[in-house]
Amino acid sequence: MRLLDTIRVSSRALTVNKKRAVLTMLGIIIGITAVIVIMSVGAGAQSLITNQISSVGSNLIGILPGATDENGPPASVMGILVTTLTYEDSLAIANKSRVPYVIAVAPYARGAETISWQNRTYDGSYIGTGADYPLVENVSVTSGRFFTAEEERTIARVAVLGSEVVKELFTDSDPVGEKIKIKRESFTVIGVLEERGVSGFQSQDNIVLIPVSSAQKLLLGINHLGFIRARVDDAANVDRSIDDIKVILRERHDIDDPADDDFSVRSTAQALDALLGITNGLKFFLAAIAALALVVGGIGIMNIMYVTVTERTREIGLRKAVGARPGDIMRQFLFEAVQLTLTGGVIGVAIGSLISWLVAVIAQYLGYAWDLVIAWQSIVLACGVCIAIGVLFGYYPAKRAAALDPITALRYE
Repeated sequence: MRLLDTIRVSSRALTVNKKRAVLTMLGIIIGITAVIVIMSVGAGAQSLITNQISSVGSNLIGILPGATDENGPPASVMGILVTTLTYEDSLAIANKSRVPYVIAVAPYARGAETISWQNRTYDGSYIGTGADYPLVENVSVTSGRFFTAEEERTIARVAVLGSEVVKELFTDSDPVGEKIKIKRESFTVIGVLEERGVSGFQSQDNIVLIPVSSAQKLLLGINHLGFIRARVDDAANVDRSIDDIKVILRERHDIDDPADDDFSVRSTAQALDALLGITNGLKFFLAAIAALALVVGGIGIMNIMYVTVTERTREIGLRKAVGARPGDIMRQFLFEAVQLTLTGGVIGVAIGSLISWLVAVIAQYLGYAWDLVIAWQSIVLACGVCIAIGVLFGYYPAKRAAALDPITALRYE
């Protein structure tokens, strides 16, 4: 039997019972859809990480509390409270004689609280930081001013607002000179930041910036920092600056052996590599879990093919009686199985691509730098897997059909 004739006969056989064919393909459709969505969303999440980290610049260094190995995340990133970094550490890092290539250093102590002005309230976050924050974060003040180094050190009750906080609390009023309350403490608004959107995986417009000493002593009641950031004059000097910072912190923390470090110093490139390593592992793990649906779908196809062989026993006997060879019969049933899986795979790719597109559109609408990534390799792989499943799970039913004795098959009722 010619190949085209085999395909034609297989297609006609599948259209006889369309509902059963659709239900049989359902497992394959779900499996392929899940794999495409997970791979695409995983790639989109990685693009978000890349875009967010790249947006802060390649000459930025992050210093976090807690030790780590070279490839893993610091303990503080995993939600573990570590209190080894202090404000004095940030001052030491800012010392030009010790770290000559660092041009700005900002400490960070973060909290979440209701911010109020008159009878209006806003649930946002506040950050205790330093006077170098605009240089470190590459942001400017649109009205008013930023607080000074002296205000940073002297528990000054001043605040700089993000654009979203201004819109929610003051609407069209000028906030500069007004007093806001965080907890029970009053702060005078001295400036407003430019609109920044989402950066570092969170909105930068719903924050209130206050001097780090004020955040620690008045609001948080702590002496440690969440983290420190330092900006270097040139990306070529990042590695040298990282080494200088490690030396300073080891001296300050009385650490003789680098294996005993209670801090982590990473550049944006190193942070990106670590995060991509984590997301890659998670992405492929979830894809492997989703691929189990393909196995379930393959088993369903094998069961249906066995039923089909039984139902068409007389047809098989008749075809053999008029000259069909066992290879023709086997090829026909294999083609039916492959057509089922391949059709289900194509539908799954289409649905998965649509869902991935919707996720990307929603993420971009929310302000995230999310790229739509549907790799042609994943589509080719999905189709190849579908063909392989069709051959694998259709082989035994097809072999059984080919092995039927024509006389016995013709007598079958």
